[in-house]
Amino acid sequence: MRRIQIFDTTLRDGEQSPGVALHHGQKLEIAHQLAHLGVDVIEAGFPISSPGDAEGVARIAREVRGVTIAALARAAKTDIEVAARALEAAEHGRIHVFIATSPIHMAKKLQLSPEAVIDRAVQAVTLAKQLAAEVEFSAEDASRSELDFLIQIFRAAAQAGASVLNAPDTVGYATPREYGELIGRLCAALPESTLSAHCHDDLGLAVANSLAAIEAGAGQLECTVNGIGERAGNASLEEIVMALHTRRDSYPMETGVNTRELYRSSRLVSRLTGMLVQPNKAVVGDNAFAHESGIHQDGVIKARETYEIMNADLVGREAAVLVLGKHSGRAAFRKAVVELGYNLSEERIAELFGRFKDLADRKGQIHSEDLRALIDAESEVPQHFVLESLQVLSGTHVTPMATVRLRTPQGIRQAAATGDGPVEATFLAISQLSELELELEAYRIQSVTRGGDALGEVSVTARHRGALVSGIGLATDVVEASARAWIQALNQVVGGSRSLRPAEPTP
Repeated sequence: MRRIQIFDTTLRDGEQSPGVALHHGQKLEIAHQLAHLGVDVIEAGFPISSPGDAEGVARIAREVRGVTIAALARAAKTDIEVAARALEAAEHGRIHVFIATSPIHMAKKLQLSPEAVIDRAVQAVTLAKQLAAEVEFSAEDASRSELDFLIQIFRAAAQAGASVLNAPDTVGYATPREYGELIGRLCAALPESTLSAHCHDDLGLAVANSLAAIEAGAGQLECTVNGIGERAGNASLEEIVMALHTRRDSYPMETGVNTRELYRSSRLVSRLTGMLVQPNKAVVGDNAFAHESGIHQDGVIKARETYEIMNADLVGREAAVLVLGKHSGRAAFRKAVVELGYNLSEERIAELFGRFKDLADRKGQIHSEDLRALIDAESEVPQHFVLESLQVLSGTHVTPMATVRLRTPQGIRQAAATGDGPVEATFLAISQLSELELELEAYRIQSVTRGGDALGEVSVTARHRGALVSGIGLATDVVEASARAWIQALNQVVGGSRSLRPAEPTP
């Protein structure tokens, strides 16, 4: 079967989603999981956008092995040089150069003639090829570009050293028939090059367009976990991979993705970005393998294949059956972690074990999903501030008040504050103790496990001196989860580990 390359841009295009701000440790954690998932290329960021993004790309290039690390650059000398420096330590590095090619973009945004755009593209690819082992060239807004001009600029880029040519549907305008025909004509005109598809979901057609592209001959698909990205997002990695896996009769192609890591990857990205996965999301949504109709339930009981076209365990939805409790020891906890597929250091196990025991005291039995949520929620943010205790007074006709005790570099400190609600009061008390001011941008809450004693997960995005930081908190009590999320955001500020999203529109 034909091998399709999976180019993951969760950490670049995905991070451009409104409200998403990943710090370096979180980006590295996602990158390691993407490598474990088996993608071929990880686009780690847009280094010229900020020193923080350049540092984040460099850290991923140093530490993630077994996969190509790509960095985005406009067709400009400085962009390319900064991208090359960020990729210096990569085992396999790729500079991804782009320039707009549609008439409206060239005239209105670039204010360049088509001839000047080709010249700039050739100069950029030539320089990138001198600085990196691989070069990919993207024609931004290719789906609204003139075919003859696309072939001309792609041919010039290939001659200059680009081995992969990307024809993105940047604004999600194309239909599957149109996009498939475009890719087919490009493949026929450029048989020596690998054609790549990068589809946005503005009309809900990103996955359909991506599949049409590979039917037409594309050798690489660009996508994101959970389909996150600018505006309506990108083609969803898990939907593409499972469509190819489930419908091999229609798509005699394969990828290197380990499908059993799809659900874990989805949950990790959702938690770290704060972007919730809709319940009816294909493959990874909570309802993807749920059956409520009596007729459906009866059919599944008799034969699962009556209503399920793929098994939940194939995408990692069913972990080993395990139940832990407050009497479970470290050995049992370690065994459960390993059975869930996590490879953690003894130091990390020790850190998590304390949180596990605390959770078990409150919740009783701990199931697989509780354990997954606990592990995924704990990140590598430096612990400058640690929650010691939280007391909240709230109710009808009572001014909400929160009393917080934090462990700080100066020792244990306590403060109380009032607010419009218990969460605001808690945030104000914590900020008072930290002596840092954060402005809340987004607050999200969801239940990550089921039942009356379910774990609540809170994710916050806040602004500090123009930079966005994020935090995630997990607890059976939502106010406590909110406090932990706010503290994690403060710890990011103190640790200085934040990156700014690029302001420039990208393919």
